[in-house]
Amino acid sequence: MTALTVDPALLAPGRRESHPGGSRLRWALSDAGTVTWRNLISYTRIPDAIFFSSVQPIMFVLLFRYVFGGVIHVPGVTYVNYLMAGVFVQTVMFGAVSTSVGLAEDLHKGLIERFHALPMARSAVLAGRTTADLVRNVGVVLLITAVGYLVGFRVQTSPLSFVAGLLLILFFAYAVSWGFAIIGLSASNSETAQLAAFPVLFPLTFASSAFVPVTSMPGWLQAFAIHQPVSQVIDASRELMLGGHSNLWSMSDVWQSLSWSAGILVVVAPIAVWRYRRTA
Repeated sequence: MTALTVDPALLAPGRRESHPGGSRLRWALSDAGTVTWRNLISYTRIPDAIFFSSVQPIMFVLLFRYVFGGVIHVPGVTYVNYLMAGVFVQTVMFGAVSTSVGLAEDLHKGLIERFHALPMARSAVLAGRTTADLVRNVGVVLLITAVGYLVGFRVQTSPLSFVAGLLLILFFAYAVSWGFAIIGLSASNSETAQLAAFPVLFPLTFASSAFVPVTSMPGWLQAFAIHQPVSQVIDASRELMLGGHSNLWSMSDVWQSLSWSAGILVVVAPIAVWRYRRTA
């Protein structure tokens, strides 16, 4: 278990109550930063986990590019260019599961109980975990970008639009991580937390526009696939990376994607904090 260094000044009685709201926000951000750093350090101490979490998305790229890519045809675009937005979103979605697993491990090892005993912001533990997982997702996305370019992926718009597409995906991943935090705080152990995430992940990821056009699906499935959040994020990022509209304001998929991500975050973050309080 990674040790957490706490400033003795933070242990002063009434620390939270003695500062105005702005100062309390500063302390909350400081607490979240400390927990984020703790989680990032813990990642470096498990190099095999980093390795295998990077291998999986690489395998998906190669599998769909060279095994399924020859039989899946998308009008007006090469399949590898169509594929990459879906792989990006799938990768960060699967990466967000680590929020659930990590919190479940911390809870059942007694670390969450120790955090409760400290005079720290209740949101700091969750914000630190989700932010650390976001940083890890950034690294994986950069790796997948390099792999994509090696197998033929090319941005059809501009570098700025491509970065905007990646930021859109990472914002969605951050929102989803807060949802998985609820699962991690509710599961009996880390294995259960991981298993509980897949009934959510698989329908949203594979019944979407990630790997095949939605129009190829049965009619009863198309309505779900078109309007669910994963498809919205994929379509928006694909639009930013491959083009299709002349300016940002005409990209309805982008605004719908942002609305989904913001809406998910606004709904699940307070629930996650409430569930964290209930673990005391």
